[in-house]
Amino acid sequence: MFGHNPWGGPLEISNADSATDDDRSRNLQDLDRAALSRQLDETQQSWLLAGPGDQGKKKKRYVDLGCMVVSRKHFLWTVGSVLAVGLLVGLIMLIIKTVPHHHRPPPPPDSYTQALHKALMFFNAQRSGPIPRHNNVSWRGNSGMKDGISDNATKKNLVGGYYDAGDAIKFNFPMSFAMTMLSWSVIEYSAKYEAAGELEHVKEIIKWGTDYFLKTFNNSADTISGLVAQVGVGDTSKGVNPNDHYCWMRPEDMDYERPVYECHSCSDLAAEMAAALAAASIVFKDSKTYSDKLAHGARTLFKYARDKHGRYSAGGTDASIFYNSSSYWDEFVWGGAWLYYATGNVTYLQLATHPTLAKHAGAFWGGPDYGVFSWDSKLPGAQVLLSRLRLFLSPGYPYEEILTTFHNQTSNVMCSYLPMFTSFNRTKGGLIQLNHGRPQPLQYVVNAAFLASVFSDYMEASDTPGWYCGPNFYSTEVLRNFARTQIDYILGNNPQKMSYLVGYGKRYPKHVYHRGASIPKNGVKYGCKAGWKLRDTTKPNPNTIVGAMIAGPDKHDGFKDVRTNYNYTEPTLAGNAGLVAALVSLSGVQAGIDKNTIFSAVPPMFPTIPPPPAAWKP
Repeated sequence: MFGHNPWGGPLEISNADSATDDDRSRNLQDLDRAALSRQLDETQQSWLLAGPGDQGKKKKRYVDLGCMVVSRKHFLWTVGSVLAVGLLVGLIMLIIKTVPHHHRPPPPPDSYTQALHKALMFFNAQRSGPIPRHNNVSWRGNSGMKDGISDNATKKNLVGGYYDAGDAIKFNFPMSFAMTMLSWSVIEYSAKYEAAGELEHVKEIIKWGTDYFLKTFNNSADTISGLVAQVGVGDTSKGVNPNDHYCWMRPEDMDYERPVYECHSCSDLAAEMAAALAAASIVFKDSKTYSDKLAHGARTLFKYARDKHGRYSAGGTDASIFYNSSSYWDEFVWGGAWLYYATGNVTYLQLATHPTLAKHAGAFWGGPDYGVFSWDSKLPGAQVLLSRLRLFLSPGYPYEEILTTFHNQTSNVMCSYLPMFTSFNRTKGGLIQLNHGRPQPLQYVVNAAFLASVFSDYMEASDTPGWYCGPNFYSTEVLRNFARTQIDYILGNNPQKMSYLVGYGKRYPKHVYHRGASIPKNGVKYGCKAGWKLRDTTKPNPNTIVGAMIAGPDKHDGFKDVRTNYNYTEPTLAGNAGLVAALVSLSGVQAGIDKNTIFSAVPPMFPTIPPPPAAWKP
């Protein structure tokens, strides 16, 4: 009986499906033997050779970085690229460090900077006393080593300082003016000096002078009764006694007496020396001990100048022949201004801006020489210096009125420098005749060039575009152009096509009126009169006195390179100081002054606002 299948079909098991397990096993073995009898390809062989744990394991195609999954291929390419770039950069850096560099040389310095290097060398040639090894003037040596010590009346060590010109006299009046001018230029343009590599040199030059000045009076005292005015004698009208003008010999060989002149009523000299020490104290403000010493000496000298009115060159002294002072009122304004800047003591400002003092100094009247700045006339420089105070600090009452006057007078002086005005004539070559055709014009020209250049910088630094000459307005660039044309004339842009700065340019004077430069350093001592032959010869000087600005041409642009005519060929300390100041003011590609250093000791012009009262408490 067959059971019924509800899904359809019979319930019996088919014969074909009724084979036993042994039969199935035999059939499979037969199949395996048949399969193994065939040749296997490489893939199939790998399947068979793989172990049971490897058959299900595949090579990973991705890399899990934790924060992201990236293609293994791209990951390997990225890592390889980074390593390759790193190796390449390292190789390049190694090559850069090992291969020598060839930097483009800096541009050559401008003509004013080149001339500045030369002009400063003149002071090295003029040194008196022990010459430092780094002086760089091979034909100079120690000289004047007994100055003051051998003087029976003085018995004071006066070794040092500078010889004034082509002689071996130390005139303290023009020497102190020269140091004041150099200090002023450093205060305004220290960055330019540093850029030219001359800052330490010019500071050393100034210190050589101020160290000497401190020897000429009792610098530790608050009150003095006199000071040294001069070392050496120049007057030859009283006989043929050997002195610094009668003899023509090297300073190193001097064997004659060098008397010392002291003065006991010399307001002009004392005030000028006070100005020099005060200005230098600002230059050396980073050396507090030395700066304080200079400032104290300046106060002592200025007090003496105010207590003992008188001209140092009065009474037919030796100095009156060479550097006669016309008055001392301008030195009072000049010295008072510098002492105010150096100390901040307002009493010096009150004195320098006193209307009566300004009147005596000639601030309210003209004259043919009005506005001519020189070793004798300090008023134009003092007015520029005090105009600076008004432009930058504007102190107001009670100084505003006189400072406005000084500022206006300075503007008038600047107008007189311009070619469209007739205050001063000009040569056909363009040189302004500040001394009205008299000899030795260049020392006045360089001072005017400096005043014009520094005043134009004052105006620019105070955002003043120019100034008025009557109804006409002139820009600051007009003043700077005036300064450039005058200095360019001196450096060779003149009818003679000659540089009046020795050692600068292709053509310059070769017969400079200078004892040391005209006598060879050959081991032979030329006595007092033996040197006359060397003075009068037409041969060029055996020694080139680099940086000396000679006296200059005549009013017709004419010049004679003759050693015996000092009106053409003699250099001076004061003249070279003015040249250095003018050159540094014009040098470099950027104009500008140091606005703040000069005011470093000046206190606030207005009283400090008191703090607010404490909060009210019930």
